[in-house]
Amino acid sequence: MPLNKADKRRGRLPKIEVVDLFCGIGGLSYGLKSAGFDIRAGFDLDQTCQFAYETNTGGRFFYKDIKDVTGNEIKKLFSRKKNTIHVLAGCAPCQPFSSYAFKMKDKDPNKYDLLYEFGRLVEEIDPDIVTMENVTQILNFKSKPVLKDFVKKLESLGYFVDVNRVFCPDYGIPQTRKRLVLLASKLGLINLISPTHKKNKYVTVRDVIGDLTPIAAGEIDKTDPLHRSTALTPINLKRIKATPYGGSWHDWPEELILECHKKKEGKTYGSVYGRMEWDKPSPTMTTQCTGLGNGRFGHPEQDRAISIREAALLQTFPKSYKFFQDESAVSITIASRYIGNAVPPRLGEVIAQSIINHVKSVIYDEK
Repeated sequence: MPLNKADKRRGRLPKIEVVDLFCGIGGLSYGLKSAGFDIRAGFDLDQTCQFAYETNTGGRFFYKDIKDVTGNEIKKLFSRKKNTIHVLAGCAPCQPFSSYAFKMKDKDPNKYDLLYEFGRLVEEIDPDIVTMENVTQILNFKSKPVLKDFVKKLESLGYFVDVNRVFCPDYGIPQTRKRLVLLASKLGLINLISPTHKKNKYVTVRDVIGDLTPIAAGEIDKTDPLHRSTALTPINLKRIKATPYGGSWHDWPEELILECHKKKEGKTYGSVYGRMEWDKPSPTMTTQCTGLGNGRFGHPEQDRAISIREAALLQTFPKSYKFFQDESAVSITIASRYIGNAVPPRLGEVIAQSIINHVKSVIYDEK
């Protein structure tokens, strides 16, 4: 992309446009938009994400299988203005790269195709910059080196590629999420920005949700319809009451322990039915993060699992983010899926700042 000479002299940042593949409800796009990027469009196979994506990011939502999308379709979504940076972004669904999926790799030989489709679109579109976020397990799978193949593809097309393991608390995200972030540019060397937070300054559960109104299991905050938690059965209510601060099912009396946890293999699931701790980051928000038995998703003090609002805030979605057109009739299951599948918007901001720094270096350093 030839940069305008006058803009180079002034150090003015070119316009940066984004198309987001596997966009979901728009966590990545929203983070990029917050840094001033122009979100052109997002593609996803979950049509129910359209309202949240378009409302919060301003981009157009396309309900389409990525395998059926052509480079020409996406090229038309970018403007043809000179001095514009085109970014192709995406988070190929991480379930195919989970530890469980790797163990069951012979079950579905086509499950890795999405990242290869991403590579195909990069070749057809030829964007200036590519960014991809995924789980770190993708780095370790050697019998199907899908990430290695993706990087080779990018390099063969003339991209400078930077691959990073990210521990999210290092960047102000209040959960112990570990992610892979890839950046690639045709403009020159590109790098992820350095961590913004040290361990003694990590954003904690208390920082994020400590001031929310107390609610009971199954209750909805009258002033915030998303601050609602799942109801608990009588036995699970006894279990959470028997769980001390920072504890889990290991702390229960014998009569409350599930039969599966008494078996050898069940004892490895030490954090389920656990409570979070106020002065630490939370565990990773998953698609089942509002369920008490699905991980350490118990509130630090109140006898319930975390609410939708708490999960969203821990995933760094602002309170202003609109997930549903009618928030008075919300499915906790659907909301949890939206939040757990999303890229934390704060991580989108980190990626955006990395791209901004890179583009500035091109403007200032090119003669």
